[in-house]
Amino acid sequence: MQPELDDIGGAKELAKYRLTAAKEDLAAAESSLEDNFYRSANNRAYYAIFRAVSACLALEFKSYKQHSQVIGCFNKDFVHTGIFPKEISRKISRAQEVRHASDYDDFYVVGIEDVKEQIDTAKEVVAMVEKYLQDKIK
Repeated sequence: MQPELDDIGGAKELAKYRLTAAKEDLAAAESSLEDNFYRSANNRAYYAIFRAVSACLALEFKSYKQHSQVIGCFNKDFVHTGIFPKEISRKISRAQEVRHASDYDDFYVVGIEDVKEQIDTAKEVVAMVEKYLQDKIK
């Protein structure tokens, strides 16, 4: 049996904190785009997504060390159950691939269209998670 959210201190606060961090990362992505720092924009957009997804998991008392585990659990618990639409899973996977290539591949050319796509995905995920948390936490 899963404990009530109020039974374990901090689950709601951790979810709120992670959502706030996601919003800050999203703002940093947009700022980096304006300054033509595309690699940084990709990175921050991905982390906005990652932190938003992690906010959902906080309410489930789940925590993982690897990004693939976090995203896998999110897909299992929130996408496959219909809480979030299936297409968001594909967008998150794409954001993870682009961020990884942008961060680690020496000759990866970051285009403005890729960056805009990542930021749009981040905006979508953050907005969906924010609504979910508002409904869940009240």
